[in-house]
Order: sequence, then C-alpha cells, then structure tokens
Amino acid sequence: MQKLLPVFLIFLATVSFGQKQNDNYNYYIKRATSPIKVDGIVDEIAWESPQVGASFAQILPMDTSMAIARTEFKMCYDDKNIYVMVINYNLSPGKPYITESMKRDFSFYGNDNNLMVLDTFDDQTNGFSFGSSVAGGQWDGLISQGSRLDLSWENRWESETTYDDEKWVWEAAIPFKTIRYKEGITKWGMNFSRLDLSISEKSAWAPVLRQFPSISLAYAGNLIWDEAPPKPKSNISIIPFITGGTVKNYQAGTAASYDGDIGLDAKVGLTSSLNLDLTVNPDFSQVEVDVQQTNLDRFELFFPERRQFFLENGDLFNNFGFSSIRPFFSRRIGLDAPIRYGARVSGKVNKKLRIGVLNTQTGKNSSGGLGSNYSVVSFQQQVFARSNFAAILVNRETVGEATPDKPSSLAAYNRTLGFEYNLLSKDQQWNGKAFYLKTFSPFTNGEDNNIYAMNIERNGRKFNAGLQLERVGEGINGNEVGFIRRQNYVYLKPEIGYLFFPKSKKIVSHGPGLFYNSYFDKQFSNMFENTTYFKYDINFLDRSQITAWTATDFIRLNRDFDPTNLVGERLAAGTEHSWRSFGLEYESTNQKRLTYSAAMRTGGYYADGERFRMNASVGYRFQPYVAAVIRAEYNHIAFGEAEVLPVVFHNNSYDLWLVGPRIDVTFTNKLFLTNFLQYNNQTNNVNLNTRFQWRYSPASDLFIVYTDNYYADTFNVRNRAIVLKFTYWWNV
Repeated sequence: MQKLLPVFLIFLATVSFGQKQNDNYNYYIKRATSPIKVDGIVDEIAWESPQVGASFAQILPMDTSMAIARTEFKMCYDDKNIYVMVINYNLSPGKPYITESMKRDFSFYGNDNNLMVLDTFDDQTNGFSFGSSVAGGQWDGLISQGSRLDLSWENRWESETTYDDEKWVWEAAIPFKTIRYKEGITKWGMNFSRLDLSISEKSAWAPVLRQFPSISLAYAGNLIWDEAPPKPKSNISIIPFITGGTVKNYQAGTAASYDGDIGLDAKVGLTSSLNLDLTVNPDFSQVEVDVQQTNLDRFELFFPERRQFFLENGDLFNNFGFSSIRPFFSRRIGLDAPIRYGARVSGKVNKKLRIGVLNTQTGKNSSGGLGSNYSVVSFQQQVFARSNFAAILVNRETVGEATPDKPSSLAAYNRTLGFEYNLLSKDQQWNGKAFYLKTFSPFTNGEDNNIYAMNIERNGRKFNAGLQLERVGEGINGNEVGFIRRQNYVYLKPEIGYLFFPKSKKIVSHGPGLFYNSYFDKQFSNMFENTTYFKYDINFLDRSQITAWTATDFIRLNRDFDPTNLVGERLAAGTEHSWRSFGLEYESTNQKRLTYSAAMRTGGYYADGERFRMNASVGYRFQPYVAAVIRAEYNHIAFGEAEVLPVVFHNNSYDLWLVGPRIDVTFTNKLFLTNFLQYNNQTNNVNLNTRFQWRYSPASDLFIVYTDNYYADTFNVRNRAIVLKFTYWWNV
C-alpha cells in the first residue's frame, strides 16, 4: 500500500484543477441607506435600493429546469452587520406551510426553509450557513470540506420571520464579529437555497447539481462588495456562566449533594480571520444527551462532539482521517475527568492557510487518578482549486507521577503524527483523501505503529463509485486521544451505484447499489472478515423512499466476543461465523403532519444463530408549537447448540429493546422545552432528560435541566439531578 500512495496522490492532483463553477452569478452588496429593524417586516427605506436576487434554479426533484416556486432576496450592510431579507412566495395561496416547530437547527426536510451560505474566503472549502424555518426557527452551522455541515456551532446573530397566505419573509442581521473573514477581500462566495415541501422542490440562486447538498460551496455564486467589508474594532466576547443544582445517587446510597459553580468562556478575535477561544472550569450540563444505541458490534460506538468550546474550526482537529480512524477525538477530553482550563487558536492566516492549536488540562478522574494535558497542533494548506494538504500533531501527557494512592490507567504519554491530502475537485464530483499516521506510546514496544489509508469517490448524477484502502499496524495505540476501532489489518472496500430517472409522476429515481468490504492480514494472505451488500432504492416525488437489501457476512473472531453484549459469556477468538440476511426499509413523506418510518432485518447471526431486528418511528407535529416522535428498536436473537457456543447460550433467546419517545415544545423561537425518555434493557437503564431553555438575548441562555435514571428491570431509581445554568454573551 505504501507503493500505491504516490500514484494515488498524482491521480488526485489531476482532477483538482479548475475554475469556480458559478463564477458568473454575482450579487453586488452595498451599504444600507437607513437603519434596519430585524422584525420580518419589509418597511425600511434601506430595502428599496438593493439588487434583487431571483430566478432560482431547481435542485430537486430534477436539476434541469428553473424553480417553480418564486423566491427573491436582498442584502445590504452597515458598520456592524450584514442584513438579509428573503421573500418566499406561496405557489398555492392559502395552503398551509409545513413546519415541525420553532426549534433551532431544525430538521432540514421537515420544514419549509431558507438557507444562506457564506464562503468568506472564497476558497470553496470552508464557510458558514445561516437560515430559518418558516416558523422562525434559527439555523446556524459551520461548513468544512466543501459541504460538510456542523450544526452544533452557535453564535450571536438575529432573525425573524413573518408569513401570510401569499408569502413568508425571513429577515436577519449577521454581525461581522460572528463570522471570520480576511480584511481587504471584496469577493466572497454566497448562495441561497429554498425548500418548499408543498411541491417537493429544493432550489438555489446559483445552480447546484441534485446529488449534492444545497450548501455545497463548490456551487456558490459571488458576493461582490462595493468596498472592503469593515474591519471589526474590538472583537472580544466574554461568556460567563453560573450553575447550581442538586444530585442524589440512590445506587450508592449517598445523601443528596448541593453544588454551585462558576466558569468562563471567552472569544478573542486576534485578527478578523483568526480566533482565540478560552475556557476556565467549563460546564456542559446543558448539552443535549446522546441518543443511545443498541450495541451488537464488537467495537466501541462513536458519538459526536456537542460541546461549544471544541466546535469552531473543529474540522482542523476532528476530521483528520476516516470516521473509524481519528488521530484526535475531542470527546476523549473530559470523558472521566473534569476540564480545568483550555485554549484554542484557530482560523485563517491567509486565503489558503488555516491553523489550529489546542491545549487543555484535566483534573483527577473519578477514581482519583492523575490528570492529563492534551495538546494538538494542525495546519491545512489549500492547493490547486479546492484541495488541501494537512498535518497534525497530537500529544497527551500524564500530569504528575503515579503512586499507589494515585493510580493511572493511562500511559505516561500518547502521541500521534499525521499527514493528509484531501481531494475536492472543482465540481465536487471527485472526492478523496490519502493519509499517514504514526503513534508513539510506551506500550508500543517496537511493534508496527503506522497507518496508511486512502479513498476515492466519484459522485455523478446517475453513476457513483468509490474505493477505500486501509493498512493499520498492530502497535497502534490511539484510543487515549483518538478513535481507532481496529488494529493489525488491511481493509479493502469497493462500491458502485446507479440511478435511473423514469418518466413518472410519482417516482423520481430508482437504482441499485453494491459494496464489498474485506479485512485481511497485512500480507493479504488471510481474509478474516467479509461483507457483500446489495441494495435497491426507490425515491418518490414526495420524498418518501423504499430500500430493499441483502447481505452475506463472514467473520473469524480476532478476540473473544459476547454476541449479545449482555450475558457476559463469549465466543472464543479464532472461531468462524457466516450468515445471510436481508432487509426492507421505508420512510414516509414529510408533507403530512403524521410521519413514520420502519426498517426490518432478518437472517442469520453468530454461531448459526438467528437475528430479527425491527426499527420504527412515528411522529406528529402540532405546528408550529409541538413536535412529538417515538422511536423503537427491537432485536430478537436466538441460538441453538452450536459447538462454539458457551453452554449458557444453548437453545436460549434474547430480546433487546430500545425505546425513545421525545417531545419538543417551542413556545416561541426563543423559548424551548425538550422531553426525552430512553429505555434500554441492554444497559439496564431508563433515562429521562428534560431541558428548558430561554434565549433571553442572542446567544445568552437560561437552562433548567432535569435528569433521572432508573433500572430497566425494576424501575428503581439509580440517580437523579436537577441543574440550573445561566449564561450571558457580553461583547466587550
């Protein structure tokens, strides 16, 4: 694989050249001629003179015609803000709009909405997305790798909507302090998109091919400034917080404890494009709980980062490698130890160079062990049209010296060095990467501690294909700071797919997909795992979808494994298992208030066993105030008397349930209540999480969070807590 790497890089370079796709779409923004009040009512003189952006092109259901629904937008600015106004005309006056609720970062395909993207460096790679649902729910996120969106990011800006039978209007003010841009640049990338669910139409001002998200920066038009955007004066934000609450651990039988705390986050604009983030004694009690998963896998589950401190320019740190091979995974920090302080410098040095530097210090873990210091240094240099070369250095050091009364389960240090080339072709139809990682740890003992990996994808309108290769050494020790699911293997995964577009009033497209993945030893002489998967998709005009699939699996276990992740007894390493399975999936349209989905899997399992899985969800919206959904997953696993089975499994069956009803109540677009219940008998836990949020000022909140945990088998209380958190965003 090392010999293939140079050839692969040359190929990636050959498809990286080219000019911007929509370079002839220009919007000329000028200074506002009067003050603007953000209220969704277009009555200011300032909105009379700006250029009108119109003539949107259809993305879905087909990208070969102009949009049916009429959309117009205008933009202007003053010394502090960029102002946005979008008018969305109703194709069928009087017909109700479609919305789930007024919640932030809403489900894209569950709401009529407007989105805007800003590519402030015009690099077609990194940018910002702002938007609104028809009911006024705000949407804000960071874009990386051209079209990868992180909605966990939040910042200070304002927007309001109004609507009547004829149209709905979105008006917004985005402070220059909220975004990052280089002084003196007078051309940004920009696009607007609209989703009108009543006619199943997604459209954009600058045309986007149907196989790509509407936020794709490769297809952004140009925002031309009449003068350079104003240089922010002082750009310092102080975000203090106060928390208080009570916790009682019924499982341990301890008395209720009452606690309060204070902490501080800060954002300092070192330049208009480079930001310093600081945190002291951070608290993440208001962060939404993870959605639990039934784990019948042999490896650790991945949960995304949700904490604000780690999010801005997070791709510089967290997106290196593949989803199953990450040299840095920020959720390792503070997993079992409080974060005492942290600092990050991230952003653009110039149009093509981005840097990221991070340092955090944790205290003792829950068992009293030593704390750790985490440091990350990364850079990303743009090359060719949109591609980039990147490097990263990750270091974790144990702080202090372990003693019998201060044990440490971690090595004295753990380090990773990595290099990566990311391909983003000019039209986004070719994507890929190649990277190399090397880990350093006292536990390595001279073993192979190298990772070589690469992939390439072709995403056409009809035909798509991909190839992924990985080679991981047995001495890799990356899970103290990163996320690496396996060691000591070579992986191969080719895949292809095709879509047909029939002349039908109901079906938009249909077609097959096939992938084949295999794990080998490093000499390619011994295959120990393989999956062949074939599917067929049917996509309907109303955005409902049916998928049928079949698969064959073979596994030779490389370590002992409990196939229920429940009983505790294990199949022995080296035993071989193979089976066939098939499934059917359906997802309903979002055009109706009642939505539902279902997925079924049946077939074989480990040790000649049988597994049946059923997933289902049902949702209903009382728009725009309440959205309720209940999701459930049921797994039935049955075994015979196979010789490889421990006796405890013989002729036994197991039923695993995961049930999660959720109710989102949005009293206004600034007042939210979320109730989330999760029943999981595999982990013997029932979790109730209720979160009240009042956004009394932009990016400033009052949270009240109540959590309750019970045993799933007896429903006796395990622990209970209620926390109040008050934050205020103060621009110095």
